[in-house]
Amino acid sequence: MNTASRKNVFILSFTLLVVMLGYGMVMPIMPFYIEHFGAGGTELGWLMSTYSLMQLVSAPIWGILSDRYGRKPILSIGVLGYAITLFMFGLAKSFAMLFIARSLSGILSSATMPTAMAYIGDNTPQKEKSKGMGQLGAMVGAGVILGPLMGGLLSTNSLSLPFFIGSGLAFLALLLVIFLLPESRISQPDTGNQASPPREIYLRVLFSPAGILLLLIFIMSFGMTNFQGMIGLYVVDKFAFNAAQVGTIWMLMGAILIVAQGGLVGPLTKKFGDLNLIKVGLLGGIVGFVFVAIAVNYITTMLALGFFILSLALIGPTLNSYISNFAGESQGAVMGLNSAMNSLGRVVGPLWGGYIYDINIEYPFFSGAATLLLGLLVSLIGLRKQKSESANA
Repeated sequence: MNTASRKNVFILSFTLLVVMLGYGMVMPIMPFYIEHFGAGGTELGWLMSTYSLMQLVSAPIWGILSDRYGRKPILSIGVLGYAITLFMFGLAKSFAMLFIARSLSGILSSATMPTAMAYIGDNTPQKEKSKGMGQLGAMVGAGVILGPLMGGLLSTNSLSLPFFIGSGLAFLALLLVIFLLPESRISQPDTGNQASPPREIYLRVLFSPAGILLLLIFIMSFGMTNFQGMIGLYVVDKFAFNAAQVGTIWMLMGAILIVAQGGLVGPLTKKFGDLNLIKVGLLGGIVGFVFVAIAVNYITTMLALGFFILSLALIGPTLNSYISNFAGESQGAVMGLNSAMNSLGRVVGPLWGGYIYDINIEYPFFSGAATLLLGLLVSLIGLRKQKSESANA
């Protein structure tokens, strides 16, 4: 990457880091926050689910809008909206206000991820796309890991302080986007033709080669949330891990995710290619799921989780890079559907994982292995090496 490209990726990475920090900071605080308003588990469940549901509905729309009006204005709207909704969280005086803020946060923040990925897909040479997507993924991972830590530390004296800090960081990211990030979307000449309706755009994307990749993204998200939702409870129930041990597990997984996506994906993609890396990652994920289920103590659990996360960390950025090859002039629409498939997996995955966990605590991991096996079969049968125009960029 040249200097300008590195600067742009840094701004996008910082923006996503801020968004995910805000998301992560909410997690340890929310149970105490809603308790302050007299709410309970049912209300917490609705509050958390609404965020993903709003992202599921809104992300594809933002993607299409970024294709029509440019990446920079849509990204700015997303970051500004996120900053305002975090500030609303800090000022909330009732559960109803929390619910409204959380819903708006899901709607507005969903503009950031697809637009950032579409930005990378617009003008980045194919050989550099996986590296750029990997850096974005690493910042998302860093935000998810550091967010709860920051939230816990900042909320010692005030439950609302983390929301105000997060809002301030989001405003800083907004300034970087407005003043330092150039527009990546190449303006198209006005031909006088009316833009295609969203339904037509969605159908065109779903029945293109990108459709198979979107199916893979949903499979990946569904399988991962089988794991993410249950791993903390699993190690406590099976091995009686204490809080420090559970925290170490999450720190290990976060560190591996950041290193793999930030430093390994780019070089490995150049050496082995997108498709090969996707298939190897899926195979490693299948084996990793089984290793986690059959682990017998703390050490074997840590080794199994390390192998599992390393395998899965290779797939996300590579899929995002590969799918952008088939997006053409619809980078935003494709990346919006990409985010929607991720959100759909995050909605249904935990529900399924929780249900089968109550039957047998190891079932979510065997279910995850079966899900990734389906993904591997889809990749072997449904994906062929296809040359796109961007492949030779």
